[in-house]
Amino acid sequence: MARIYNLSPKKSLIFGNLSVNTILVLLNVILFFIFTILIASNLFSIDMVAIKPSNILVGNYIWTFLTSIFMHAGFFHLFANMLSLLFIGSLVEKILGRKRYFWFYMIAGLFAGLFFVLSSLFFSIDLDTFAVGASGAIFGLIGLLMLLTPNLPVYMMFIPIPIKMKYAAPAMLILLWFISIAGNVPIGNMAHLGGLITGLVYGIYLRNKYKNKTKIISNYFS
Repeated sequence: MARIYNLSPKKSLIFGNLSVNTILVLLNVILFFIFTILIASNLFSIDMVAIKPSNILVGNYIWTFLTSIFMHAGFFHLFANMLSLLFIGSLVEKILGRKRYFWFYMIAGLFAGLFFVLSSLFFSIDLDTFAVGASGAIFGLIGLLMLLTPNLPVYMMFIPIPIKMKYAAPAMLILLWFISIAGNVPIGNMAHLGGLITGLVYGIYLRNKYKNKTKIISNYFS
């Protein structure tokens, strides 16, 4: 499959030939258990791991922009996100290459957290609401694929037929928003939106800078 960046994967001294995406999945799982044990043992508080707008806005626990990406609200939350990351992330890594993929994933996760905090402030959402999870970063990957592989057929929850990525991405965002409102389920919709915007912006940049290569990738999945 064509790559936007012609980068040869480098062997990691710690993880060997594991892909960056596999390493990210492992880090999510390992850190979930570590953070959960530390919080349950009262060695950490949830404020030290999860993003809480009221903390961030007064300059406290700034590092939670990072730690929140690798923490989840429970086993099902972790499982759903890691299953999505395994499939989506592996494709994006093959397109971008190891280094570009890692940095894009992290930037998408960080911006998703920032977008969550700012939206809580500007839209008067509860500033004491916590946010955790990799889904903001994952929606960044989805937003990128929405532009680079718009016709890629994917499956959405509850829908047994494949849908093109350019339709599935916004539909997934809307579906989760509906579930959170109708079922009063705490879902980080603004973080998802922030991640999606990050992916769209990066996708526009790549399509403008690497017109021929991105066109080849798009046609490959048509």
